[in-house]
Amino acid sequence: MENFYALIARMKNIDRWALMRSVTRENVQEHSHMVAVLAHALAVIRRDVFGLDCDVNAAAAAALFHDAGEILTGDLPTPIKYRNPDIMTAYRQVEAEAAEKLLAMLPEALRPAYEPLLAEPDPELKPLVKAADKLSAYIKCIEERRAGNDEFLQAEQKTLDALRGYGLPEVDYFLEHFIPAFELTLDELGTMDYREPELNK
Repeated sequence: MENFYALIARMKNIDRWALMRSVTRENVQEHSHMVAVLAHALAVIRRDVFGLDCDVNAAAAAALFHDAGEILTGDLPTPIKYRNPDIMTAYRQVEAEAAEKLLAMLPEALRPAYEPLLAEPDPELKPLVKAADKLSAYIKCIEERRAGNDEFLQAEQKTLDALRGYGLPEVDYFLEHFIPAFELTLDELGTMDYREPELNK
């Protein structure tokens, strides 16, 4: 009996932002979906705006599974995870062992397809996945601020500074062209039309 997919389905049971008071709770499954959307977007921008070779589907897949190991490890709060090099090194070891354990839950025939998704992604895609992960966190901070929650204000500024510090033109493009829309209401996004239908005369 292979347990891999049943465990993947449990990503929805792992909450993120455990130390923060959130207006809207976010779980790892929701986060992973958004990171996949954003990594795909950054890869498309790299390919179609800047004219560089990029496998957009591989970027999306790598992002979709980037936190899969947290099914076994849980979501360690960022201030602890990056507190010092020793903790970072130890946590990376834990992540690697979790990835190996998940991989072992697949039939041998499927393992080669999932190994690069559960372990380190392609070196060319890794920066995009990391940036997409940070973009997802930034968007979460914006949403919480707009909901009247000042708990995320410092995290929002630090996350934006980190994104600008990556030096990735794809990220700068996304920040300029797409992030402003996350400040809009549903009506302002233009998805709803409340005009009354004209009556037949």
